Amino acid sequence: MLLLGCIKEVSEYELVISLPNGLSGFVPVTQISDAYSKMLSKEVAQGELLEDLNSLLDMYSPGTLVRCIVTSVEKRADGRRSIKLSIDPKKVNKGLNTSSLASGMLLSGSVSSVEDHGYLIDIGVSGTHAFLPRQKAQNYIKALKRGPDLKIGQNLNCIIVEVKNEGRVVRLSVDRSEVAASLATERQNWTFSNLLPGLVVKARVQKVAPLGMKLSFLSSFTGIVDFMHMDPEKSMNYSPDQVMKACILSIHPTSKVVRLTLRQAFLQPGGSPNQLSSDRMGAVVEESTVKAFYKQFGAIFELDDGTLGFARLKHLSKNRKSLKPVAFKAGCKHKCRIIDYSLMDEMCIVSLKYQVIEARFLQYQDIHTGDVVQGKVFALKPIGMQVKVADGIKGLVPLMHLADVILKQPEKKYNIGDEVRCRVLECNPEGRKLILTLKKSLVQSKLPVLSSYEDAKPGVITHGFVVCAREFGCIVKFYNDVKGLVPKNELNPEPISCPDKVFHEGQVVKVMVLKCEPQQERLLLSFRLSSKSAPEDKKECSLKKKQEVKYQIGEMVDVKVLKKKDNGLEVSILEDEGKVIASIPTVHLSDFVATCKLLWHCLQEGDVLPRVMCLSDKGEHIILSRKSAVISAVQEEQVVRSFSEIQPGMLLTGYVRNVMPFGVFVEFPFGVTGLAPKVSMSDKFVTDTKDHFEVGQTVIAKVMSIDEEKQRVLLNLKVSECSSGDSAAESFALLNQYFKEMKEIRNLLRRKGEPSMARDLCELVPGKELQLVVQDMKEDGSALFSGSCVTGLTVTATRYHLGDKNLVPGEKTKALVLHVDALTSKVYVSLREELLKQRAKQVCVHGSQRTPSTLPSCST
Repeated sequence: MLLLGCIKEVSEYELVISLPNGLSGFVPVTQISDAYSKMLSKEVAQGELLEDLNSLLDMYSPGTLVRCIVTSVEKRADGRRSIKLSIDPKKVNKGLNTSSLASGMLLSGSVSSVEDHGYLIDIGVSGTHAFLPRQKAQNYIKALKRGPDLKIGQNLNCIIVEVKNEGRVVRLSVDRSEVAASLATERQNWTFSNLLPGLVVKARVQKVAPLGMKLSFLSSFTGIVDFMHMDPEKSMNYSPDQVMKACILSIHPTSKVVRLTLRQAFLQPGGSPNQLSSDRMGAVVEESTVKAFYKQFGAIFELDDGTLGFARLKHLSKNRKSLKPVAFKAGCKHKCRIIDYSLMDEMCIVSLKYQVIEARFLQYQDIHTGDVVQGKVFALKPIGMQVKVADGIKGLVPLMHLADVILKQPEKKYNIGDEVRCRVLECNPEGRKLILTLKKSLVQSKLPVLSSYEDAKPGVITHGFVVCAREFGCIVKFYNDVKGLVPKNELNPEPISCPDKVFHEGQVVKVMVLKCEPQQERLLLSFRLSSKSAPEDKKECSLKKKQEVKYQIGEMVDVKVLKKKDNGLEVSILEDEGKVIASIPTVHLSDFVATCKLLWHCLQEGDVLPRVMCLSDKGEHIILSRKSAVISAVQEEQVVRSFSEIQPGMLLTGYVRNVMPFGVFVEFPFGVTGLAPKVSMSDKFVTDTKDHFEVGQTVIAKVMSIDEEKQRVLLNLKVSECSSGDSAAESFALLNQYFKEMKEIRNLLRRKGEPSMARDLCELVPGKELQLVVQDMKEDGSALFSGSCVTGLTVTATRYHLGDKNLVPGEKTKALVLHVDALTSKVYVSLREELLKQRAKQVCVHGSQRTPSTLPSCST
């Protein structure tokens, strides 16, 4: 069976391919092309790396469309089916021969050789020599940004430019504009035996049904478009005899069924389907609306952000018997969780199952080194035991880690299906690799997790396990393959002549870090623990130290609100089962000062805040922050960790610590502070510094100069100086973040059942049209309004936003919401005709509303 697929993940040994209808398949490294397989075999035979052999990671990227052929479908031990695929042109294009090749044909090819004037391309047709001139590949290579040349094994979307000598010589092009304009026609003599997925054709509607449509194309072919591949914008407007573009998705050789798609992303060869933002994967949607229910397949939902989601029948309820179709009528609302994304269907895959919604882990990216996880014994193998942590997530417990002692017969202790509690030793999401331990001493340890050499500070006491005992001492391993040496003199207060007789492989030990050199990955340890270290039973004394070690600056945690205080929120960190108390100052609830106060008002005890960043480990409690700009700066390493790292000209994201008459003090993550003098605060003349900045406000600052002797940093906060280049993009990104947080606040107000005035404020979003009555005209030319939809609120429009209208009190008029100040219950509106006509396209922030210095107002 031939299919069009989209690369979802790339690893060293395989490509994960998204297939139509939410399926996934795998292309092993041996199924790329003949030339690539020969190079792999040569490398294995020689036992050394070949210079011309590139890894799959160097050649392939997620989001790329590829033509595949199914090579096998295997049933795995967990009952699921594994689809093995090939993108080898000899298999994909096996229906083509020299006589069937024609100018304008679009097909798959693979680079087999790099020549002086171009490339030899394997198009899978025996007896045909296909050549791609270098000038026909230049634009493609530049757009790809993967070096100056194409690589052997690289899969290409080729268009035939010229056919010579009855098909024995073919000249190709991969120019993006030529490929994008490609359209399969009758003149190219396509037959069912050589028809290829990915071809764009002109099709005519033959029949429209509830679950799809039947189309005719290329004169003699018919195909099916199922409900998931109709254009969502036009799905209700298709009619017989209508002509449109369609793309071939799959061709079944035995049933002779051809499936097509009408989705826009596929109607231009070489295009790429839309992808899901990483923060949406695993998200729980409180209210998703049923768009359609198909009793044989599942249901389509509209999610809270307007995107579509599909739930298979098995994910609509606990089991088939408990499924009630009446609960899935159009318009019904359900809680669901995004569990996957189908690139080929451009649709989220969701589940309504309670156990899935409440699941702690959905993908390898959710698991972190040191996490304690529950799992089920899946299989016992010679190398260890496989444990199923969640659907699609399996881990390996090596033989050494099945217990505190080495088990000679693990099958006597463990049975398939047993529940086990493990700890994560190593997690590599890209390679889908998860290594676990069942050693109770490690699973139950309350000491810090040592998962990087940077964590190994002198004096830290932690648990590890012995991997080697020799006459020179012991090598002890920790998490993420971090290891260190315990020299012979640090094994015991009394000399040990033969360490291998005292210590054994796999033994859990408690060690203290003596010295660490992170860059050289060298770690010196000791079994001789300092007597000054706090005893384990004195929890109260050691709590602060543990917190400082465990929660480093920049670490992301989920928290639960315990108490609201005047200056912020007291929270508990869920990752530590709520035992660690922290605080989020009010000014750190958002990048926007006004939003901070609103969020503090809306949040209640018991609310959970995901992905909050540790900002400081000083003082009585850990200090946390929800400032998106600050979090992004730390995660993207656009920060300085000490004064010595600061350089003039740097752009740093921070927050206002103090506003003084002579300037503004700005603090950055990791505690570095600088001063922006009055003259460098704004592009406008500054009379009073408090008119321009507030404490806690997020800012982008440019380093002007540093004084190493006095450890002082002078900053510039002028908007004209603090842009990294694309100021419009930066402003719109901040504006988008502001609206996102306002949406969160509106949802909180609705959920908490706030009084009617607060609910009215929730509904007054920028761009909404209102019916108002003129209440009063002011001396400055502005106007006040009233109306049933704005009872108790102050609604005003400046003279500019009245346009050319001459209003009188009592007159009825239409107005457009520009901005809502929820704290003061003020609503700013506009009566200008050009805005009213384009309200769905344009959102503007009122110029008089004071905004953060990095978020310019949109004055009209």
